[in-house]
Amino acid sequence: MKRLLKITWLLWGALTFPAYAVDLPDAVRQALKRAGIPEAAVGIYVKEVGAERPLVSVNADVPMNPASVMKVVTTYAGLEMLGPSYTWQTKVYANGNLENGRLQGDLIIKGYGDPSLNLENFWLLLRQLRQTGLKDISGDLVLDYNYYGFPTEDPGAFDGKRYKTYNVAPEALLVNYRTSTLHLFPELQHGGVRVTADPESRLLNVQNHLKLTQKKCGTGGVRVNIRDDVPQSGHVTVMLEGDYSAHCGQTTYYLSLHESSTYIHQLFSGLWRQLDGTFNGGVRHGAVSKILNPISVYHSPPLAEVIRGINKFSNNVAAKQLFLSLGETESNGGEFVSPNLARSGIRQWLFSKNMDFPELVLENGSGLSRKERISARHLNDLLNAAYFSPTMPEFMASLAVVGVDGTARKRLKKSVVAQKAHIKTGTLKDVSAIAGYVLNHKKKRYVITFIVNHPKSGSAKMAMDALLEWLYIKT
Repeated sequence: MKRLLKITWLLWGALTFPAYAVDLPDAVRQALKRAGIPEAAVGIYVKEVGAERPLVSVNADVPMNPASVMKVVTTYAGLEMLGPSYTWQTKVYANGNLENGRLQGDLIIKGYGDPSLNLENFWLLLRQLRQTGLKDISGDLVLDYNYYGFPTEDPGAFDGKRYKTYNVAPEALLVNYRTSTLHLFPELQHGGVRVTADPESRLLNVQNHLKLTQKKCGTGGVRVNIRDDVPQSGHVTVMLEGDYSAHCGQTTYYLSLHESSTYIHQLFSGLWRQLDGTFNGGVRHGAVSKILNPISVYHSPPLAEVIRGINKFSNNVAAKQLFLSLGETESNGGEFVSPNLARSGIRQWLFSKNMDFPELVLENGSGLSRKERISARHLNDLLNAAYFSPTMPEFMASLAVVGVDGTARKRLKKSVVAQKAHIKTGTLKDVSAIAGYVLNHKKKRYVITFIVNHPKSGSAKMAMDALLEWLYIKT
């Protein structure tokens, strides 16, 4: 009788509880083995949304560097702490007598960390300003960066590549990510390569020494050399040398070449003239007097729209700006935000959701860091909570769809899991990671986190893809 009861209990348990495996699927294990990555170097946690027990758990509690996957922490926190409709403000002040469209004095622009003030949106800001009736500015352009209460970062501190746009440091007034875009066009009829810069600037000198070839694209290559001609005045020379294959078609290079105030001054001057305004003044840093009221306030697109660029295309600079904005919840209406306030705000938010992540290390919230850490289990817990959040539609829509868009557009395009998974990818030297959701063939949705910290992490893609496919087919 006791034996019968035991068998009955075991059968009931098998029917009631989901399968539980701490081990890896064989396809994933074999892919890691072929890549030369030991299982000790990975952190994996897979669980059906809402379930109590995981389907796969490997080194789940080990603190690991998640690279850009850390952006899911920042963006989900942003949606809940600030709200999907949150917008950043950029305020414009007239410091002087403003009458009949003429300002006898300085124009002041104060930034509050808008991560989306790109070329098009900055033009909209100026167009909105022109619609106030302002046309002629007799004084200087004064830029107020004081909303960020910490020293300016060295853009080359992370990897020594100061001109790379992903290394642009956060700024309270950041326009177009301080980016100069170089477009390369092969011109067969002329036997050369045409180069155009956007935006155009008298401070940028492009020397084009490229040779057009008919070699296979990827053969040879373009060398980009940058020289600060007159650093104190912002003049920069970019020399393009080497072979350029006609089979490569149009190519674009993004570079951050100028100091912020110099860049904004050049851009403002050019766009203001295009809007039929006059301005011949200089530029300097300053602070808005408390007695002034703004003559125009520009609002960014809503946060729900901004995070699509952060997660789908892994925009590091925008992620850092959003991270700092999370410090507003701790500033008590203060005049500035800082990384410490942002970290404190996220900790308080996690505490309010009964989530304690003692291993969590946040440096800038973008994942472009050698310090940031989180475990696979806690990253999975966060994604599980996000699925049941009121902001879930906005959050999930911000993730790249496998085989469709963002950083996952070329991934598993012909696989059965294409279009069935929303993921955030992350890559650094010695780091590779994915995290997100998979909808399997039975319409069950799983939360997946897979982190690799190993010198051969660049070869981990096959193992990660194997786990995505296994979840779709086998579960």
